[in-house]
Amino acid sequence: MVPRCSSNEGNGEILDNDVLKNTSLDKELMGDDTYLRLRQITDNILKQAAKDNTELAQLIDESVNQVLQNTNLSEKLQRMFRKCMLNTITTTLVQKEDDSAFLFTGDIPAMWLRDSGGQLRVFLNLEDPSGKLYDAIGAVIRQQFRYILLDPYTNAFNFAADGNCWSSIDRSERQNPWSWERKYELDSLCFPVELAYFYWKQTKRTDLFDGDFLAAVKELIRVFRVEQHHEEQSEYFFIRDNGIEQDTLPNEGRGTKVGYTGMIWSGFRPSDDACEYGYLLPANMFAVVILGYLQEIVGAFYPNEEELLAMITEIRAEVQAGIEKFGIVEHPTYGDIYAYEVDGLGNYNIMDDTGVPSLLSLPYIKYCEMDDPIYQNTRRFSLSTDNRYYFEGKAAKGLGSPHTPPGYVWHMGLAIQGLTSTDANECEALLALFETTDAGTDLTHEGFLADDPNVYTREWFSWSNSIFCEFILKEIGKLKL
Repeated sequence: MVPRCSSNEGNGEILDNDVLKNTSLDKELMGDDTYLRLRQITDNILKQAAKDNTELAQLIDESVNQVLQNTNLSEKLQRMFRKCMLNTITTTLVQKEDDSAFLFTGDIPAMWLRDSGGQLRVFLNLEDPSGKLYDAIGAVIRQQFRYILLDPYTNAFNFAADGNCWSSIDRSERQNPWSWERKYELDSLCFPVELAYFYWKQTKRTDLFDGDFLAAVKELIRVFRVEQHHEEQSEYFFIRDNGIEQDTLPNEGRGTKVGYTGMIWSGFRPSDDACEYGYLLPANMFAVVILGYLQEIVGAFYPNEEELLAMITEIRAEVQAGIEKFGIVEHPTYGDIYAYEVDGLGNYNIMDDTGVPSLLSLPYIKYCEMDDPIYQNTRRFSLSTDNRYYFEGKAAKGLGSPHTPPGYVWHMGLAIQGLTSTDANECEALLALFETTDAGTDLTHEGFLADDPNVYTREWFSWSNSIFCEFILKEIGKLKL
């Protein structure tokens, strides 16, 4: 396993060293040289910030005060909510000289299209009378769509075209100095659309929908169409010859063979691990959702783009048909459930992984309602030991991932479980788990050992913090999205 890298410090001295326990496995797993290299890149980027985030932090702190009024949350959970909300704005946002902004994933000096969308979604639940928070979110969205124009197959981007990267041995059909990592992930193209759509709906602002946005949407749709026919039309390949199977694609970097299904091929999962089979069901379900958003956006702001709108509509229908034809399997215990991956040739992968979009997260990404029968069957499977990435230990039980060692439960998985639950007792138990599994940091992590939460990965994982905060908002009746 190659862990997502980590750095002890965020924006200046924001992340206190005494908060970061030496039980984190990050430095041990990656080695001193990589750990220090990433911190140096982070420091260099922070020096280029056009301004600090003090004013934004004050606005968020005031909003948190309002949100937490008259709640029954414990003092610990209130403290965690405040710290996790502030963590993203104060430690990962780098405002630029132009009208865009860069958003660290946290402990890695790169901006993931997926993570940056997930990090900011929670903030659209807040009122912003000053408009300054919404300005910052809009600036990140502009950067996301400019990145898509640069290279839609890149999952994580650099602050500048400086050639920084996670691995210098990577091979792909295109070299791009903006690419921190060029693992093509279908969901990475969905998250910016989701954030832009929610931004429009919550703020009523329309300034995002300009020529650059339209050009990026056309590029995104082009990739969707190509990757529906991956074997025949796609030039993409990715090879990282480091001996770690999940870090590279087989078949000379092309992935395992697939047949046509109408769905869109993906090389990698939301965990950045390679897909076993190329049609990742949760990502395709997310694509159906955001294609619906694009139908609405194109219809409202680009009325002359009739051909584009027709293609969006056609692809959406084809993907949904593929999900229904190839993505549902009969399980002997749970009945009809969604597969995690299929290849269109008769093979399928029955599992679930924490990374969003996951099968557990389908109502969260707005693909279906919580009471949908197939979803409920799938949810019962996902949250059982029949799913090989669901773990139970002395301190916790929950969804994990092949991206982390066996026996590790993810805070993100616990939050998504809560966000997709209508059971008050289940949610109360999940809140209690958050109180007792943060290793005394008042922050969430990637994975923690189910037998000992003081042993964990990723000291600074902003997306996980944000999803935890969404769960808190749901529980106090203040979640809008």
